[in-house]
Parts: sequence; C-alpha cells; structure tokens
Amino acid sequence: MKVRRIIANIATSDIAAAKRFYQDVLGLDLLMDHGWITTYGSSETMGVQVSFAEQGGSGTPVPDLSIEVDDVDEALAAMKEAGFAIEYGPADEPWGVRRFYVRDPLGRLVNILSHR
Repeated sequence: MKVRRIIANIATSDIAAAKRFYQDVLGLDLLMDHGWITTYGSSETMGVQVSFAEQGGSGTPVPDLSIEVDDVDEALAAMKEAGFAIEYGPADEPWGVRRFYVRDPLGRLVNILSHR
C-alpha cells in the first residue's frame, strides 16, 4: 500500500469564511465545491507529510496547519491587509525557516512559513 495524498478536513459552519482566508488571501485554487464541502489546493507538487509535535518550536503552541509559501513577507502583508491578527512573528527560526502564526476565521492556528 502507498499513501497518495493527505487531506486536512476542518469542520466549519461558515464555508465563506474559509474561502476568504484560503482562496482570497492565500491564493489557493478552488478544486471542489459540493456546497457542504469545499476543497482548496495548488497544482504544485508536494510531498506527503504529517507532523506530530509537543510544541510549535520557540515556545509557541502547536499550529493546526503549516502552509509553506514562496514569500512569507508577502503573505504576512496580505494577512494584515485583510485584517487578520498575527499571533506570532514574523520570526527567523534557528531551524532555517521564516514564519508567522495567524488564526484563520474558523479558529485554527496556521503557521505560514518559508525556508531560508
């Protein structure tokens, strides 16, 4: 058996709020919409990963999602412009990433990062 894909499913009663954050601000494409579930994604080739953590690094809480972007400062500016409060960072971490934490409108803590 081979794992082909891992999909995060996040419960919400406000699918429009998810669209605003994940599609409008982060720029993910709408891949599927059945009304009761929407899926956003990218055509980028990505590795299958699942992380298990006792803490989020640098004394932070464990984020619900980590999203790697090509320009973390551009993502930070877009989040601020859209009115999302930054909960941590931006920070250049000793393990080689620049990142910040933001809470999506569904209450999930999201780690936005890029490798340096």
